[in-house]
Amino acid sequence: MLIDMHAHIVPERFPASGVERWPVMDHFEPGRSRVMIAGQNFRTVTDQNWDTARRVQDMAQEGVDVQVLSPMPELLSYWFAAQDGLDMARYLNDVIAEMVQSAPVSFHGLGVVPLQDPDLAARELSEVAARGLLGVEIGSNVNGVSLGDPRFLDFFKEAERLGLCIFAHALHPTMADRIVGPDMAVNAVGFPTDTGLTIASLITGRVIEQCPDLRIAFSHGGGSFPFILPRLENAWGRTWNGEPPPPNGTRTPLREHLPQSPAAYARTLYYDTLLFDRRAIRYLLEAVGGAQLLVGTDYPYAEREQPVGTTLRSMGLSDQELEEITWRNCLRFLGLEEKTFLASHPS
Repeated sequence: MLIDMHAHIVPERFPASGVERWPVMDHFEPGRSRVMIAGQNFRTVTDQNWDTARRVQDMAQEGVDVQVLSPMPELLSYWFAAQDGLDMARYLNDVIAEMVQSAPVSFHGLGVVPLQDPDLAARELSEVAARGLLGVEIGSNVNGVSLGDPRFLDFFKEAERLGLCIFAHALHPTMADRIVGPDMAVNAVGFPTDTGLTIASLITGRVIEQCPDLRIAFSHGGGSFPFILPRLENAWGRTWNGEPPPPNGTRTPLREHLPQSPAAYARTLYYDTLLFDRRAIRYLLEAVGGAQLLVGTDYPYAEREQPVGTTLRSMGLSDQELEEITWRNCLRFLGLEEKTFLASHPS
């Protein structure tokens, strides 16, 4: 069994709108479309984004049993006015819910909320749940504001109360002007850097402390965060090599601020394994534990290993560790009961 928790969709079409930067699909040839935003081609996509039969066929060929669907991150649309963002979110949620209903054995879905208005986003979470979606995808920042900012706390508390999971995906890195080179450098450098900043903000902003039952996952192994964590640990307890601080150790400002160590909070979060190198996965595994890792592929945008999970299976992990990472952890993240899931997904 293998669950891909990081798989995106783009609808086949969008409703007409006069909103600036509202996407339009330009189907210039069979099975391919340009996603036009503000008159420019943001991305050329294939029917893998909206054709469920095509997706299921790809999954069978690539060794994936279940995909967790979420929108292409650009569609989060935090730059819209709140009501326009709500209109986009509800349309995307309807599309994803219909895709899940068309093949419930193959798909689960994550929706969208207009997080540019945190109160509106919190209220909309109950509508997400009513559509049968298991959580929401959000960006790593909202118009430049990190997720640990106090303005988002009530949103996270409501997601926790409703038992909805959250998948935080890199979006519009805030330091893109400092990255030199072609556009792809922003993706390769800016995205993981922004994700690392926002995870740190959720810890130092005490969101994780105040939402102990919140289930939140991060794209691409948490980006730069795993290498930020040891420095946070040292700032908190003046420790090295992951050792616990002595009970009466130095009371640093960060330790006065956080009741638990940064690593303790980090080990309650989830991270996908899309790191492109087994050495990075091993470090992440040691830093946060195998119970927090999930398989993600970035389907259909990134090239997938054939079959998916090849690197994981080459690392000498035990059968139990592989089962946890390839599907059991994801069930826990999604809030699904294992016995019920297996009854509907016979091996």
